[in-house]
Amino acid sequence: MEGRITTSIEDGIGKIVFFHPKSNSLPGVLLDELAKAITDFGTDEKAKVIYLLSEGDKTFCAGASFDELLSINTKEAGKAFFSGFAKVMLAMKACPKFIITKVQGKAIGGGVGIVAASDYSFALQSASVKLSELSIGIGPFVIGPAVERKIGVAAFSALSIHSSQFQSAQWAFDKGLYSSIYESEEKLDEELTALLKNLSASSVVATKKIKEMLWEGTSHWTSLLPERAAISGELVLSDQTKEILSQFKK
Repeated sequence: MEGRITTSIEDGIGKIVFFHPKSNSLPGVLLDELAKAITDFGTDEKAKVIYLLSEGDKTFCAGASFDELLSINTKEAGKAFFSGFAKVMLAMKACPKFIITKVQGKAIGGGVGIVAASDYSFALQSASVKLSELSIGIGPFVIGPAVERKIGVAAFSALSIHSSQFQSAQWAFDKGLYSSIYESEEKLDEELTALLKNLSASSVVATKKIKEMLWEGTSHWTSLLPERAAISGELVLSDQTKEILSQFKK
């Protein structure tokens, strides 16, 4: 399998790093591993806060794996694949610890969803965002609730409709997707490290209560996200989408 998820714990910080050679895109196996890593850290007493990031410097996450999307040939397989993103979103929502994400490059599609489901995000000025789903014949159905919760209906609508256009990191910060943005990675890492250190010393009980408060009104996601996965799983089977994906791959 191409790609990997690596985890470690040091000084109360549970670190999760994901990587895929194709712009950190996420095939189903990696999505399952990522969801499991988040869930495991959520119950590990040694991890007080979770630090999520990807390898490389150009792309934080390019979303779904095009190769795997092209291989889907049934509605069941389609739903199963997009349910991978649902599992990650639900794991992030249910985790009783804060998830702090570093966005060092472009966030596309499902990558935007991961940022939106994070509790706090640090991004570089180069970390532009795009919801490209409509441009390939599907839509941001599974990640939609997380993105809309973070940036509101109007901004989510604009991002969904302008599916072939990147929005700047400044735009993402102004809309609330990014918690903070930096021109220098050195300054970003300095501020991020300071926050992680503070959170690693914070009350676990208080953190859990705050997360429960911040995520109020999302209990229905347990059934909503799998329903959305089924919609995407059906749309990806269309001839138009298959042709677009083939052209993208070439």
